Amino acid sequence: MSADPGRTIVLWCPDWPVFAACRELGLDPADPIALTEGGLVFACSAAARRDGVIRGLKLREAQYRSPAVTVLEYDAALDARVFEPVVRAVEATVPGVQLVRPGTLAMRARGPARYYGGEDAAAEALLATLAQLGVVGARVGVADGPFAAEQAARAAGASPFRIVEPGASAEFIAPLPVGLVVDARTTVLLNRLGVRTLGEFAALPDADVRRRFGAAGAFAHDRAAGREQTRVTARTPPPEFEVEQHFEPPLDRVDQLAFAFRVRAEEFIDRMRAVRLVCTALRIELDDERGGHSSRSWLHPHWFTPADVIDRVRWQLQGAGTADSGLASPIVRLRVVPERVDSTGNHEEGLWGGGPDERVHHGLTRVQSMLGHEAVVTATIGGGRMLADRQVLVPWGDRPPERRDDAPWPGSLPALAPASVFRERLPISLLDASGTSVAIDARGAISAPPERFAVGADRAVPVRAWAGPWPVVERWWDAERAKRVHRFQIVDDDGCAWLLVRDGEGWWAEARYD
Repeated sequence: MSADPGRTIVLWCPDWPVFAACRELGLDPADPIALTEGGLVFACSAAARRDGVIRGLKLREAQYRSPAVTVLEYDAALDARVFEPVVRAVEATVPGVQLVRPGTLAMRARGPARYYGGEDAAAEALLATLAQLGVVGARVGVADGPFAAEQAARAAGASPFRIVEPGASAEFIAPLPVGLVVDARTTVLLNRLGVRTLGEFAALPDADVRRRFGAAGAFAHDRAAGREQTRVTARTPPPEFEVEQHFEPPLDRVDQLAFAFRVRAEEFIDRMRAVRLVCTALRIELDDERGGHSSRSWLHPHWFTPADVIDRVRWQLQGAGTADSGLASPIVRLRVVPERVDSTGNHEEGLWGGGPDERVHHGLTRVQSMLGHEAVVTATIGGGRMLADRQVLVPWGDRPPERRDDAPWPGSLPALAPASVFRERLPISLLDASGTSVAIDARGAISAPPERFAVGADRAVPVRAWAGPWPVVERWWDAERAKRVHRFQIVDDDGCAWLLVRDGEGWWAEARYD
């Protein structure tokens, strides 16, 4: 006879990814909202589900079913970050919490039930804790084992919690689909064999299941039969490095806020230095007097010092203004949270100092602190069909945008790329033998072979060779924003190759092959 895994409480927050995104961006979770990952719906709100949006649906199909849906990119880091205060609040109510995933917590039921006077009282205490944090709609399930307890929470329905009596977990989960304990491939196989529910799967002989499906199948079989061996493993709370400061009265000047937060910035760095850590990425959160919220992540090429933290606070507050300028609304709270830390051993200086890169960093940071956050930028390559679209300038120290150059870009220019790309395209003249501008018809054919070429008002030179045209079509499905251009390559009489673009306004030079 297997050992009793003990009674388990599972706290489940439905649609947590949607709730986290709405809390961060100030949206209403009651609106139709869909989070996407890889072009597929990862999670959606209840309003979107009523319109027919489900997990795994393609983005275009989701927008067809729910025209009013708000589409956001799923951010796993945001998902976990917003849930961390919830975990700590629950740990203050019930110690020994295991984080199953953002939005779901598990804990042993024996201690809370004895402390609060029963499992139902413990569930009510957990729900009251989440209600104080503004998390509505949470559910609690209590059963024998984490799996059955989570299914009880999901099946709570109109009631905020559901308690499965001891020894009744196997009977409770028996009608549930077998896909809850096995992967998709095994689910298809079991369905073909006529096994569709957990009860039918649990009725199979243990030896036959282990012989056919191995150790993973045996584990799923025990879970389907209510013989779950998994126990709750309480997490070790991570050290608290973040710092927070409330301003009373609220401050409405950038220089005042930066000066008032200086001591807390030193405390923020000293906490990590005490355990031999450095911060390489942090997040600054600001709350103003009108209820507005601002949150932004900042990177550092090396590691943050207290002065660097103050600079980032000032830049986020300052925007395009000056250090002594007033703010639109006074700030009541400022919080700094480390998003990425590293061991100091990985950032020790060399025997003779940091070298030229360290001097470059200090110089650029100094210029950035005087002129503003976006005054010093670095170049990176992004995705796009036109060459100018692929030039992305990132402020010094910021995280580069996610590269999309490997995505399919129909009409993009293949290698080798031109050496010189003009940020502002140059007007040119491309003429045929009669002196008439070369035109491109609706079928993509040129009116006549090009003979002469001129940049702006320069003297026209003969065209030695040419190739094209190649159409580039963007947003063909949107009549108002659709764009159709043609690319053309020529070699002038001096042997210089040019990349040309023809649009509704005429011919332009996009780049030059130096």
